[in-house]
Amino acid sequence: MEVIRGYIESFIHQNPANGYCIFVLVDKGKETSCIGYCKDLQVGETVELEGEFFDDPVYGKEFKIKTYKVVPPADKESIERYLGSGAIKGIGAALAARIVKEFGDDTLRIIEEEPERLAEVKGISMRRAMEIAVQLEEKRDLRDAMMFLGQYNISQSLSIKIFNTYGGSLYTVMKENPYKLAEDISGVGFITADTIARNMGMSMNSPQRLRCGLLYILQQSAGEGHCYLPMQDLQSKAKEMLGMDDEVINNEISGLAIDRKIIVRGENVYSASFFYAEQNCARLLADLNMPLERFTEEDEDLLIGRLKNIAAAQNMEVDPIQLEAVKECVKNSIFILSGGPGTGKTTTINLIIKYFLSLGMDLLLAAPTGRAAKRMTEATGYEAMTIHRLLEVGGGQDDDGGRMFFHRDQDNPLEADVIIIDEASMVDILLFQGLLKAIIPGTRLILVGDAAQLPSVGPGCVLRDLIDSNAFACLMLKRIFRQASGSDIVVNAHKINSGEQIKLGTDSKDFLFLERDSSRMIAEHMIWMIRDKLPKYCDADVFDIQVLTPMRKGSLGCIELNRILQEALNPPQPGKREHIQGDYIYREGDKVMQIKNNYKLEWNIYGLYGIAVSSGLGVFNGDTGRILEISEAAAQVRVEFDDKRIVDYPFNTLEELEPAYAITIHKSQGSEYPAVIMPFLDVPEIMRYRNLLYTGITRGKKCVVIMGSSRIVRDMIDNGYTSRRYTSLKERILEVMP
Repeated sequence: MEVIRGYIESFIHQNPANGYCIFVLVDKGKETSCIGYCKDLQVGETVELEGEFFDDPVYGKEFKIKTYKVVPPADKESIERYLGSGAIKGIGAALAARIVKEFGDDTLRIIEEEPERLAEVKGISMRRAMEIAVQLEEKRDLRDAMMFLGQYNISQSLSIKIFNTYGGSLYTVMKENPYKLAEDISGVGFITADTIARNMGMSMNSPQRLRCGLLYILQQSAGEGHCYLPMQDLQSKAKEMLGMDDEVINNEISGLAIDRKIIVRGENVYSASFFYAEQNCARLLADLNMPLERFTEEDEDLLIGRLKNIAAAQNMEVDPIQLEAVKECVKNSIFILSGGPGTGKTTTINLIIKYFLSLGMDLLLAAPTGRAAKRMTEATGYEAMTIHRLLEVGGGQDDDGGRMFFHRDQDNPLEADVIIIDEASMVDILLFQGLLKAIIPGTRLILVGDAAQLPSVGPGCVLRDLIDSNAFACLMLKRIFRQASGSDIVVNAHKINSGEQIKLGTDSKDFLFLERDSSRMIAEHMIWMIRDKLPKYCDADVFDIQVLTPMRKGSLGCIELNRILQEALNPPQPGKREHIQGDYIYREGDKVMQIKNNYKLEWNIYGLYGIAVSSGLGVFNGDTGRILEISEAAAQVRVEFDDKRIVDYPFNTLEELEPAYAITIHKSQGSEYPAVIMPFLDVPEIMRYRNLLYTGITRGKKCVVIMGSSRIVRDMIDNGYTSRRYTSLKERILEVMP
């Protein structure tokens, strides 16, 4: 580490929200460009910086700040320069000169300790003297807080968040309960809070630590898709992580239950939000599942005849099972349509749409992701949007992405007679709750999805629980239609789903398997396929071909593959700007993916002449796009997503953005690509299961290429195990349904 000192001559960039700044430091006439998180610094201030120099490929030698402190100006000239810089509102260059002439080297002490003496200077009233002193004190508060937190190895960026959250009360919070950071500050979990608490000397068996740890375990389980944990699992995990015996842990579980932070139902322990989400969904479904007008046999015959006429007028080939599906949809206020690829879900949806439109009804179409909504629009010819956009998502006021709320709810419901949700297997319990709150009884809700796909990334197993409850009209499409039966992608997907082994080789026109026994060879052949073979074969752009992998880590995990593919498909070039942050190099032209929901990020869609024609809030887990521009001056990365939304990411939010040349199969849900390449070599046994393979294969539209071990592929087909998710929506539904 190096230490440099000087005064701030000018700012190139300054973000008041998070403190990220780029400024020019001057020491004895030498200028240095400095980058880091330094909140509320002002031109003219003298600072001491600790950090290291690095060479930026565009801007040359710069100093990256690790810690900083403002130091008193050492001489009259420095004091005058600071006061005249605009750092203190109401003092300009001329007044600063008069103040320093009056008090000399003692100026700053006078302002802090005897501010009334400023009134001795011509042009300064007693009121103005007090205002100047208050400003200096406020700036000192933040700097004192940064120094206090810094002694516990708290980073500058986190220190700023803590100060912004608690202000002057942070000292009380930190001394009494540093675990409160995990509750109040987004991005701070138990591990961070526990490290801080230990640095502060807090006892390992303090109630605050134990409660925060228990809530953290439940939070982590939600990240794995669970809505609750069995009591025994929670106790076991808590004992291992917290190092306490069962009696101590059980006492804290009881305390959290009394405070309604958790709900204990039998042997199951829920975070309160997930218990009430499942309970609310069950109640709202019961309200929506109202009986419709009874159909006679004659009415049904008339309905089938009308549907056949609509199909004929649209040149649609329909099967009796599809007509049955539409009939059930018309007869019931909640209807679930499920089926694998090529079974006619899209044709059935189109027939449903045509029928309800013929009755003059208002329809809304939506899907969980932007890609899925785009596919739905292309398949139906009617505008579909994301569920978040349908519900008019908003965000809270915290610094890290906000908290989700929807402007559409029971007080401002959706205005539609029929709502159709595609890719319903991707809908998690919290999003489903938000959707149901915005639907009034009398509105038809149609859920479409493939129950054999992987469940949602978020907690819950909504579609499967709804089907398993047998409480709603549901129809499974199983027959593969003639148009799809010529595709080995479709045929093999259905065979895999039923546990039947498939032919592996290179004879097929759209389903290829290449036996390879080394990671290096797979990576080389992957690049060759993406760059040289598949674009022409599938009539697709290089960046539309997607690598899907079972895992994040390892030689064929998405982290390593993204590094390799970035170098091959988007190498560094003169004039192509890049930015290093964390473990990644972000480069203009890169393919990237949002990896967490951020309800506060602003987006715009631009028309002619760069005029914004649409704007809104929210970028969501799984959204993919390309980096358009990297600006060090503005300290941001501009990304254009697949649906033409353009978002500016400040550098300090780049942890939400990852390269997406390769993504996990789980992240690919709801998407469709012209071609997919999947490496299966050295796959951990825990990940060798059927519906992971099935989900990956069904993402490919024109071509699927699998590289690796045929033995692993066959093991996956044989393994019908589906990882258990702890959910109880089915039970909640059965409790409230008549």
